[in-house]
Formats: sequence, structure tokens, C-alpha cells
Amino acid sequence: MPAKARIATVSLAGCFGCHMSILDIDERILQLAELVEFDRSPINDFKEFTGRCAVGIVEGGCCNEENVHVLESFRKHCDVLISLGDCAINGGVPALRNNIPLRECLEEAYLKSPGVYNPSGTIPNDPEIPLLLNRVYPCHEVVKIDYYIPGCPPPADAIWATLLALLQGKPVAPAYETLKYD
Repeated sequence: MPAKARIATVSLAGCFGCHMSILDIDERILQLAELVEFDRSPINDFKEFTGRCAVGIVEGGCCNEENVHVLESFRKHCDVLISLGDCAINGGVPALRNNIPLRECLEEAYLKSPGVYNPSGTIPNDPEIPLLLNRVYPCHEVVKIDYYIPGCPPPADAIWATLLALLQGKPVAPAYETLKYD
């Protein structure tokens, strides 16, 4: 029996909705389990790569140094990399902060917002907290991305069609019907 293709997934700066859409392929998840083995992924809670992966699926953009490191590791370990969802493709909701200076965002969040209790008047700066980037970057501005599946979140049918095509060595072209919202 041939070895199953290995797939890795990760959520960066996003809401985890794209992973929920992966799970929304419903009973097809059993077919997927016959075709693939999940490597590093929140689906199986593996936090490190255990080998080379045929496909890497990334949701969310890069808002801090840790996100960049993880994305670069995915590019290094995956033959094909997919940006899944609007946050990975264009920064999504997290990128709404891109037009506001980072210092101003931090002051609003930790010092000035109603309900904030911060008697020390300091913005958290522990070395254990990943350093925020000046803006949120879509994945393709950090590493080479091979395929894009748009949506917030993308429809399960589009994810299924893309994975199936990749795993069967067919051209990747999700049908328009799986992506339109009208």
C-alpha cells in the first residue's frame, strides 16, 4: 500500500474559522483520512513537523515575528503551500490596524480603552510575547504561495475540491459556484 500524502495546517493571525471550514467537509473527512496523514496541525495537536509534507494549508496573516517564523517553516517543509481565507490572502480583519501606527494601537488596547485597568500604565513587553510587526502581512508577502482559496471563511466545497485535485495530480481550479456569494 502506498504511503499516504502528508498534510500540515496552521492558524496564524486569524480567527480559526478556516479550520472550521476544513472540518465542514463533513463525511468527506473520512475520505480525506483515507488519502492523507495529518502532520503538524491543530487537527491532531502536533506542534512540530515530523517529516516532509505534500501540502501545507495556512490560515491567517502575519502580525508578529512568531507568525513569520512559522510561515517560513511551513514553506520549508511543504511541497505546496495554500493560503486559506481572506486573512491569509490579504490580511483580513487583523489588517484593519495597518492604517494606524502600532504604538497608537497598543496605547488604545492597554492604556486608553474603557474598562482597561492598568495601574502601572505599561504596555506588556515580556520577552515571551512575540514582537508585533508594524503591520499585518498577507502570506504571499512573506513566502511563495502556490494556491489561494478565498473566503471568510472559504466554503468547505472549495477546500475539498482543491485538496482532491492536488492529491490526484489534477489541475487545481475550484468551480466558481463553490466560491461565489451572490
